Formats: sequence, C-alpha cells, structure tokens
Amino acid sequence: MTVLRSRLDSGSAEHQANVAAMQALWDEVAEQLASVPSVGGQRYVDRHRRRGKMLVRERIEALIDPHTPFLELSPLAAWGTEDPVGAGVCAGIGIVCGTEVIITGSDMTYRGGSANPTTVAKNLRIDEISRRNRLPVVTLNESAGAELPRQADIFVPGGAGFKNLTQRSKLGIPSVTVVFGPSTAGGAYTPGMSDYTVFVKDRGTAYLGGPPLVKMAIDEEVDEETLGGAEMHSSVSGLSDYLAVDEMDAIRIARDIVAHLRWEKLGPGPSEPADEPLYDPAELIGAASADVRVPFDVREVLARTLDGSRFEEFKPRYGDKLVCGWGSICGFPVGVLANNGILFSEESNKGAQFIQLCNRTATPLVFVQNITGFMVGSAAERGGIIKNGAKLINAVSNSEVPHLVLMVGASYGAGNYGMSGRAYDPRFVFSWPNHRIAVMGPKQLAGVMDIIARNAAAGRGQEVDEEALAAQTSALENLVEDQSTALYATGRLWDDGIIHPADSRTVLGIALSATHSAEVRGATDYGVWRH
Repeated sequence: MTVLRSRLDSGSAEHQANVAAMQALWDEVAEQLASVPSVGGQRYVDRHRRRGKMLVRERIEALIDPHTPFLELSPLAAWGTEDPVGAGVCAGIGIVCGTEVIITGSDMTYRGGSANPTTVAKNLRIDEISRRNRLPVVTLNESAGAELPRQADIFVPGGAGFKNLTQRSKLGIPSVTVVFGPSTAGGAYTPGMSDYTVFVKDRGTAYLGGPPLVKMAIDEEVDEETLGGAEMHSSVSGLSDYLAVDEMDAIRIARDIVAHLRWEKLGPGPSEPADEPLYDPAELIGAASADVRVPFDVREVLARTLDGSRFEEFKPRYGDKLVCGWGSICGFPVGVLANNGILFSEESNKGAQFIQLCNRTATPLVFVQNITGFMVGSAAERGGIIKNGAKLINAVSNSEVPHLVLMVGASYGAGNYGMSGRAYDPRFVFSWPNHRIAVMGPKQLAGVMDIIARNAAAGRGQEVDEEALAAQTSALENLVEDQSTALYATGRLWDDGIIHPADSRTVLGIALSATHSAEVRGATDYGVWRH
C-alpha cells in the first residue's frame, strides 16, 4: 500500500502562525473543559465531599480498569445556553473488566443532579450510541429528578429514556444501575428498568414520591429509609439486587457484574498492523487551517492519523477534490472520504461509488470534513450537480457500515449532508476547535440577504437605505459567525465533543473499537438513482 508523503513545512512563518492560531482556539476549549467538573460551584463540591461522597468523575475513575482511557462524550453540551456546561451529566466510553461499556453519571453538585432539557437530549444521544454500537451501560445514579420549573421542556422527551432502556434489554444489551443517592419520581424507573441494580446502604433511595409528596397525597408521614431506602429495597421490595456497604463496595460489585456478563463483540477485531504514523500526530495542531477560508491538503491529516501513514487512494485523478481510499486506524480497516475542496459532480459520483465498494466489503467509513458545499452556477447545474449530489447523499443515507465523522474545518450547506453530517446518523462525530458549521459561510449568507433586500426594494420602487442595510448585513454576518463556531455546535450536541487535533487517532481508534461491539455489515440495496 502507498505511504503518504508529507509536504508540511513546519518551520515556515506561515505554519507557525497557523499553529499559534489553532492553539489559541484550543486554549478556549480547554478553559471550558476545565470548568465542567466544578460547574456546580466549590461550595457544593465541598459539601459533597463532607458527606463522604466521591464526585462523579472519581466514581468513573474507580470503575474503569487501571491505566485505561475514558472517552468522555459531549463534555461541553449546553455551552452557550441557560443550562450548565456539561448538562449536569458525565458520560462516555470506558473499559470495565476488559469490556467496553457506556458509563454515565449525574453530577450531584449542580442542583442535586436534577435533569434539565439538555440533560435529556444528551442522555438520549448516549442511549443511541449504546444501542447502535451494542455497548452495555453502567449508570452511576444520584439525582433529584427533573428540574421542576422546566418540566414542560423535560417531561415528554424525557420519557424516551425509559423506553430506550427497556428496548436495549430486549436486544440483549444489559444495563447496570448503581444507586449512590436519591432516585426520585421518574428517576426511580432507571433502576426499576435496569437488568442489574446495586444500592449503597444508608445512601441509595428510590421512590416515586418523596416524604413531602406522600404526606400531601395520602397524609402518611414516613422517613426516606422506610419509604425507599437501600435496605428496604434489598429485603422487602426486591428492587435492589445487591446491597453495598459503601461507594467503593458498590463499584466493586458493578465491576463483578460486568465481568460475569462475559460480553463478546460481534464485529471483527483489528486485522491490520497498528503501527504509528510516519509523521508525529502532535503536528496535527498545524495540519489544518485555523481560518477555514484558507485551503490545505487533507492528506496531511491522513498522514498523521492512519496506521503507518499507509493509504491506498481510489481514483486519485478523478474528482480530486474528494480524497477517497483505504487504510487502517489502530488496526481497524477503514475507508476514508476526505474533502480537499468543493464537491463537483465528479466528486459526488466518485464518493457514491466508493461508499458502495466499502459496503460490499463491510468496511467502516471515516469522513474527514472540510467542505464549503456543492458547486453552484449554470455550468454545474447543466452538468447535473443536483442529480449527482443526490447520488452521494443517497449512498450516505443508505450505507449500513459504521460512519465516523471528523470535522477538521468547514461544514457548510448540503456538503454537510453529503459527508455524513449529524443528521445522517453517524456512529460518532468529533470536531477540531477550528470547526465551523452553517448553511453557508457568514459572509456569503449575509451577502445573499443583502442582494435579496436590494431586489425587494427595487421591486417596490424604493431607494435602499444604504446605512441601515449595511448595519443589518453586518449584524447578520456577526450572528452567523457566532452561531457557526465549534463551541456553539458542541453545546447543541451537533457533535460528540471537540477534541485536540493530536488526539484524533486515539479518539477514532476508541470509537472504531466501540463500533465493533456490534455486527459490522454493509448495505446491498439503495434508492433510485438518476444516471
């Protein structure tokens, strides 16, 4: 297989300036990530510790196998909204007794671990990842339930979480819930619908209505332990399968449960040499342009991500703005579709054919997005850009092999769709800090609206107020710029997290391994294509 050769001039002033700009973007992300573990405030962190409790990430650290990674998913969910950054829940993929599992736990330091609208959205995305990749789930439960003043935005969509839990059980994907504290109201159904439950003595509780509600509803005065304590549920109701003496004992029991699952993956294991790329992945911080308007060769990214920098390129001289080919990441064979410019008809046809080929051989697909969209103009339209672009979107939509998406630059317009954007159900989506996403670039969008406003005024026979229109155009451009950043996108769960570019190979490797917990098979049927 051909080995990619880098042409990156790491010593040039231009490259060094780009590295500095990318580092500045990452520093902003890193600052936000650092704030998440204490988002509830130091006062509540201290109170949690005084009660002899571990923080949620400490529980996860104790649960996973020593010296193994934990890939946190959507750590900055809710950024830029009224909900807490992280959405009050920590979730991700970890290894427990040699088994890859989804681990999720609520953060009790923020409003008692209560759920807000973004918590619900994040949990539903985690449910989807678990189901589609056939990953067992360990839930570290301690929550006051829904944030009641916002129940209108939580109640209806939140019910899907319990449906998902029971459907995973039907599919043979087990759930283990460890109850460290309160599981109130609807939250009580989380242990109720899990395959295995562990309650911490004198700490874990579960009841549909707490003592105040019971008093108001049936005029019964009862304490929490009698109503729904760990010992009661372990000896009377049967909701608890295991009674732990403390938090560490509960974690030990949870590990034992995962061990006795004897979980086996249905997908093939890594089959290629997992040697390091020839070029240092640390150089990825400067491999893409911090300014998405500046082009770069996406092969520089591939050379620092693929095993041994090996890449068998498909149709290199046809539709060359879409780089397609075969390689492997951490030993897992992959097909790669990576943007090196705008999508023309040739790129669309090439990509559609390549996706079919990868489905025939059950090869997972990695999409590396840096795309401004499909080509426009009379020449493109006469050349069939709509019908050819539709072929690519058809192929992406009906492909059945796992899709992983890495956003290393722009993701504008229907190019996002043709490259398996979030709406096309990829197994995982990860972004670099320079990522930008919108229906089109801010300047282009504002310019289009400027033209429309001028044409509308001309149609009415009115003069254009140049000063007012300039102010309106500038405001719109700034708004779109703000709403297309990587932080804005990740805050709204359009991806599964912003990652440092140097971590791309590791993150993709973990994600690929997770997808192989399920069967990996390709599609043989597609919708109608125009030729």
